[in-house]
Amino acid sequence: MCFRLCDRDFGHISSLLDLAVVLCSRKRFQFTEQGDAVEFLSWFLNALDLALHPKRSITTDSKGAHQKTVVARALRGSMRVYSRKIMPVSLSEEEKASLADNPEYMMSVTETKFFYLTCDLPPPPLYLDEHKESIIPQVSLSTMLTKFNGLVEKEYKTYRDSVMRRFQLCRLPPYLILYMKRIVKNIFTLEKNPTIVNFPIKSIDFGELLDLQFRSLHKYTTYDLVANIVHDGPPTPGSGSHRIHLLHRGTGKWYELQDLHVVEILPQMIPLSETLIQVGGSFSS
Repeated sequence: MCFRLCDRDFGHISSLLDLAVVLCSRKRFQFTEQGDAVEFLSWFLNALDLALHPKRSITTDSKGAHQKTVVARALRGSMRVYSRKIMPVSLSEEEKASLADNPEYMMSVTETKFFYLTCDLPPPPLYLDEHKESIIPQVSLSTMLTKFNGLVEKEYKTYRDSVMRRFQLCRLPPYLILYMKRIVKNIFTLEKNPTIVNFPIKSIDFGELLDLQFRSLHKYTTYDLVANIVHDGPPTPGSGSHRIHLLHRGTGKWYELQDLHVVEILPQMIPLSETLIQVGGSFSS
């Protein structure tokens, strides 16, 4: 799927490319078995970006800034992460007041780069409906993207402590990748969230998610969907399958690809699938 996204013809995939992936990843990914899509996408983009840098040197432009590779220029954005450690519940009010000025519990701000944004799906309902059938929940993409507006704070737990974090976008790349966290690994097995994401095909505006001081630096902040990767079936390795919806910009038609099968698809059918990864392009920029 990644090769087809990068190939403007997406006619076929050479077996030599698969073999190169096996060798470069040190057999982390095999072409004989299906792996995690977003794990491979993350490795592929980082490995490609690293390989395009000159060895033993980092090139700079006339202003002395580090030059970006074509991968970074097209796909890499940046965001600010606001974090603060949560005080233990067992502490008294006096102890909490004494730790209020402790740097460990104060708000920290870091700027980080990303190749894709992870969107958290709401947990599926635990109970059945009146017909004793499973309820398939729905959520809008705009609701999920509020995670990156710099206002919504969420608790993230580790084995040691808990941290409250909120995210604020600083720079949007020409092509933006969204990952729907649909498959989650718990202690015993993999679980798949069946929530359907409602999203528009065109004119998805990310301008409201940008920090005010960076918003004026973006001439265009709307994106059109160009690719949509879907996961079907159970989440266990080797059991599920992937499909990809690709836009042919020359004709404006959408096509569904799965292995060697290519069929035309109506754009209205795309949001009805269990989307896993989306790629949007800001073509006006």
